[in-house]
This record gives sequence, C-alpha cells and structure tokens, in this order.
Amino acid sequence: MSDTDVKDVKDGKNGKKTKKGKNGATLFSPMALRGVTVRNRIWMPPMDTYSAVARDGKPTPFHYQHYVSRAMGGFGLIICEATAVAPEGRISPCDTGLWNEDQVEAWRWIVEGMKEAGAVPAVQLNHAGRKGSTGCFGVGFSGGSVPFEEGGWQTVAPSPIAYGHYAMPRELSVEDIHRIVGEFRDAAGRAVRAGFQAIEIHAAHGYLISQFLDPLSNERTDEYGGDLAGRMRFLVEIVDAVRSVIPEDMPLLVRISATDWAAGGWDLDQTVDVAKVVREHGVDLVDVSTGGIVPNVTIPVKPGYQVPFSTQVRDRADVPVTAVGLITKPKQAAKIVAKGEADAVEIGRAALRDPYWPLRAAYKLGLSTADAPYQPQYVRGAY
Repeated sequence: MSDTDVKDVKDGKNGKKTKKGKNGATLFSPMALRGVTVRNRIWMPPMDTYSAVARDGKPTPFHYQHYVSRAMGGFGLIICEATAVAPEGRISPCDTGLWNEDQVEAWRWIVEGMKEAGAVPAVQLNHAGRKGSTGCFGVGFSGGSVPFEEGGWQTVAPSPIAYGHYAMPRELSVEDIHRIVGEFRDAAGRAVRAGFQAIEIHAAHGYLISQFLDPLSNERTDEYGGDLAGRMRFLVEIVDAVRSVIPEDMPLLVRISATDWAAGGWDLDQTVDVAKVVREHGVDLVDVSTGGIVPNVTIPVKPGYQVPFSTQVRDRADVPVTAVGLITKPKQAAKIVAKGEADAVEIGRAALRDPYWPLRAAYKLGLSTADAPYQPQYVRGAY
C-alpha cells in the first residue's frame, strides 16, 4: 500500500478537503487484544525514568505528569517503565516497583489518569538480575554498580558471570528461582489491583529472564540451563504464573531481544522458537527489541533497524508483534503497520521529546481533527 493511495475527506475542524492516506488510517485504526481495544497502533514503550526518588519503589507526581501527558497526546497503549517485582530486582535504587501494597496505591491515580485520557495503561514487570544495583542521575555511580554503603545490594544471575565491569552476581539456587517466579506472579496481581489493563514481562535487554535465555550468561547444568528448552524454562514458568492470576480478558505481552549481536549468543531463530512456545502459554503479543546481554558489541543502528526482526517473529511464529527502534517519522511508522511488518509501532525517544507525537503524526498523514485522538479541551489548538 503506497502513500499515493489517498482519498479526499472533509476536515472535521475547518471543513477543508485534505488528503487522507490509507497508511495513516491503518496506523490510527483500533487493535484488539483479548478483551481490550487499543485506540490506535502508536504505542509508548517502557523507558526507565529513575525517578522513584525516595528509593521506595513508589511512583511520584512526576510519573503522573510523564504518563498522563502522553495519554493526552494520543498514544494508544502506554507501557510504564521497568517495574521491579522485588527490591533486589530494581535496575537502580530509583526504579519503580510493585512488590508491596503501598506501591499499588501510588500507581492507581496514574493509571486512572491514563484511562481517562483514552490510553490503555500497561506495566512492564522486571527483575534486573546481574544488571541491577546500578547508578543513575539521582544516585551517582553512572555506568557502574552502587556500593552497598550507598544503597546498593548483592545482585543475582543464573550463573556467576558479571556484566562487563559490574559487580559479580550470586548464582541463583533452584529455590531462589521458584521464589522469583512467585514474585512475578504476586506483582502481576498487584498490577491488576492498581488498574493496569495489560502486563508486559521483560525478557529482553540482558535483564534476568534474558540472562537465563542466553547461553553467554547461562552456564547452568540443571533444568534451567543447557539446551533452549532448559534456558526458556524460567520465562515459561513466569508466563504461566502471571497468566494464572490475571483476568482471562487481560492481554499479556513479552518483550524479548531478537538478537544480542554477539557470536554464540541469542539469535533470531531462538527468538522465534520461544515466541511460538509463549504464544501457546497465553502470551498475546511479542514486543521485539534487540541487544543488552553483553557490552561492547557492534550494533548497526539506523532508522528502523530492528523492524525486520519484528516482521520475522510475526511471520514465523504467527503472533502479533510491535516494532521499536529509531522509528521517528509519521510516514515511516505508518508504512510499517500498513505493510504488515508489525501490528503496532513503539515511539520511544521521540515521545520523550514530544508527548503529542500521535497528534502531529495524524496531521502529517492527513487525518482530520475528528479522526485524530484529541482531548476535547485541545481541539481549538489542533494542527
């Protein structure tokens, strides 16, 4: 479908005729996942803000402003940042969490604000594993591990292999693994109580689940290591545990790195195999990204560089996917969805610059004001 496939429509704001591209109409078409309908295919991916400044895992008024402004800006589904299932599962001391009921209450008004603005609120549940206890702008120690005396903690991993120059992790016992599966389950239950309408399990970017999947970080010889079936066991158990406590009509997503860009490590074929398995265990969509298991690899970064991975997972695993990674232009995003390369696109860094990216995209693609996701209070200022 090309950009020249257009038709004249009346602009809902001023009555002028404009060109409405079919690509744009596809990008702004609703998408159903189980019992949830998302208003369009422009989604906001999870991006850490390191702004739980009291180090208690509770989101703050900053998070309300951050997420609700993007909901008012027209994003269809908003995946809140990596939210730890346990204190030692945080990436940094300033990460958000869902390991206690106080955090449920702190999230609730933010979730309601996103819903009121028309977005579907989702949350990404995470355990950082060996990439936890790291510095951030509010703590210091950027690019390294936070010392114990400064609020850091002992990290854990499938095997005692450090990430770059980070602190050495402790190898998890089988009992530890079972406990963490339970922590994901319990955090999912809290997410439901907070009002989230979808949950994403973070199995990408070199965090704990990713560490189990990748042979470069998992040298176990028990049932959680060895061949792909063993290395994916942790993820499958988490999927089953989460699915068991969330409503049947609630979508469950998994974010996965399609490749770690490292010889002998995680790759697309393994990603496709895992996507097929988790689909059978109740996962509704795979959020495809890349990288993160080892430092200092060469990544061929360019606009849309990860989209082909999303397309391969979609086609070969027969599962809905999102695409992410330097998708910044409205026409670029519209073509990805219209050509069937992904079911939705995730606008990351561009959304940090412009909370109203979907509204600007609607204008650039020729949609009428009436067809764009404007809040009624803002229609007078429409493009």
